[in-house]
Amino acid sequence: MDMRHTETKRGSIMNRPITAIVLRAIVALGLLGAAGGCATSTPDCSLAATRNLDSAIDSAKSNLQAGCVAYFDGYMDQLLEVAAGDPQPENKRAFSDFLIWSSDQGLLSKRQAQETWNRFFNVKFVSLQGDYNNCAQTCPVRDDVLDNMERELADKERGMLKASLDQNGYYRADRLLQETELVLAATCRACAAGGR
Repeated sequence: MDMRHTETKRGSIMNRPITAIVLRAIVALGLLGAAGGCATSTPDCSLAATRNLDSAIDSAKSNLQAGCVAYFDGYMDQLLEVAAGDPQPENKRAFSDFLIWSSDQGLLSKRQAQETWNRFFNVKFVSLQGDYNNCAQTCPVRDDVLDNMERELADKERGMLKASLDQNGYYRADRLLQETELVLAATCRACAAGGR
């Protein structure tokens, strides 16, 4: 048997898979390079640096229309900060219009827009949904409900008090939280006494 012939056969057999792998890698890199040239740029989702609420809302709308929908909650936070820099009752109207626009554009459902409005600008608590007048539903979740309402009251402070100067509304929401705490405590005491 001729060793040169065997080595050549082995060498050519061994080189075939390596050659195929290298060839595939070159083709793949070429395709990646070509695809890189076709990639679309991502929009700049940062909100314009302004202290004017109307301008900040216009910037948020523009960004949302450009595809920055994932930043909606962040925009709400930033808009509330801008409004707090120049608090006035008219800011409520600006936020209402922004939330209606967001719903009309399909960015939020009507329910989400209403819940966002209520969370920041209404005495009504979004986190107080359901029937909390029966033992089975109330007592097991009482602490969670009150914790959620405390967090929501902080949001109402940002929207009603700091951004819109609605002291009456904010203090009504604060009283509602205190009353709810008393009602829930009394309900759970009655449930415990009744053995339910």
